[in-house]
Amino acid sequence: MKRAFLAMLLVLGVSSSAAAQFETASIVGTVRDDTGAVVDGAAVTITNIETGVSSTRNTDGSGNYEFFTVRLGTYVVTAEKAGFAVAVADSVRVAVGARQRVDLNLQVGALTERIEVTGAVTQLETDTSQRGQVITGEETRALPLNGREYSALSLLSPGVRQSSIGTGSVAQPREGSFNVNGLRSTFNNFLIDGVDNNAYGTSNQGFSNQVMQPSPDAVAEFRVVTNNMSAEYGRSGGATINVAYRGGTNRLQGSAWEFYRDTSLNATGFFKSPSGDKPPLERNQFGGVIGGALVRNKAFFFADYEGFRQTRGLVANTTIANTAQR
Repeated sequence: MKRAFLAMLLVLGVSSSAAAQFETASIVGTVRDDTGAVVDGAAVTITNIETGVSSTRNTDGSGNYEFFTVRLGTYVVTAEKAGFAVAVADSVRVAVGARQRVDLNLQVGALTERIEVTGAVTQLETDTSQRGQVITGEETRALPLNGREYSALSLLSPGVRQSSIGTGSVAQPREGSFNVNGLRSTFNNFLIDGVDNNAYGTSNQGFSNQVMQPSPDAVAEFRVVTNNMSAEYGRSGGATINVAYRGGTNRLQGSAWEFYRDTSLNATGFFKSPSGDKPPLERNQFGGVIGGALVRNKAFFFADYEGFRQTRGLVANTTIANTAQR
């Protein structure tokens, strides 16, 4: 058992180092001096404001640097070299799956001096060809969602429309079912932190397109990639819905919720049952999230739970053939 456990840890360690960039991002840029010449060997450091975790790279002969597998969040980017003042780009926001460019200029001075570089962060992602839209965690938690489907917010992206799939004459929309650029919903690709989250074999059933629908409160943010996506995603002819789960920070924080619907609060609807009573609907969704630091600036935790309880009745109408029709 111990050998199996150690082997599993080894596999996880290898896979994490070789994994493609899904829930993480990249920070790239060029360091120059006052004359516009590139600066070789400058030490560039990125520090996550919320976790305190930092990483350092040196610029190459062309003055370029790149940080891979950067967790989404807000960063401080600094560049320094002997004979120059420290250049600082503050509040650099990194989104899921982004390739964020931050160019820095070094000015002659002492290392004890700090100069804030304005306009260092490009507003457009000029280092990638993919096109899409990022839905932030704040938007996911604040915008109204019927049934608390985070993926319903994908409809805010250009070229996306709701699709309905069902049997017979009644088409029932399902979770995560939408058409992108005119393609079927089964051509979409769902990922959670880089893990495949597609429910295969349900193209003609009233089920979800996803294996797991995470709670909106547990989603840090997600990106809907609709055009020119990177080859690392694969499979997708429609859109890639790239979800990043929330993580812990140095600050202990959490929340709890309950969304309740009851028959007494509902309208009767156009068709009544033979008894004249409203169809019963009791729907209760509840849960909470909590995250914090196990070791400050080093190790963090995050946990979430959501419960779902529902009792529902439906009114159906059908036509029975009369004698002449039979």
